[in-house]
Amino acid sequence: MVYSTNPDFAFDTGNTTEETETLPKNRQRLRVTTERKNRGGKVVTVIKGFEGQENDLKELCKLLKTKCGVGGTVKDGDILIQGDWKPRIVDLLRAEGYADTK
Repeated sequence: MVYSTNPDFAFDTGNTTEETETLPKNRQRLRVTTERKNRGGKVVTVIKGFEGQENDLKELCKLLKTKCGVGGTVKDGDILIQGDWKPRIVDLLRAEGYADTK
C-alpha cells in the first residue's frame, strides 16, 4: 500500500455510483407475472424489466399501488404488488405509455 503526502489527494476506489438513465416509456420492455412461490400462499403480481433510475421505479410503483388500491414495494429492481392484478396492471401500464408490456 502506498500513502500520499499530498493534502489534496483523493483516493479513487474505482466504484462508480452513477445509475443508468431511464429509458423513455415507449422503449421499456415490462413483463407482468403473478407468483405464489415462497410467499406463504399469497399471490403477488411482479413487474420486471424496468431499466432506469431507482426513483423512477419507485414513482411507477406508487402509481400502480394507488390505482389498484393495494400495497406493494420495489425489491431487487422489480415491482411487487399484493394480489392478482395482472390484467389491470397491463392496462394501466399501456395507458401510461409503456407500449411493450405483456
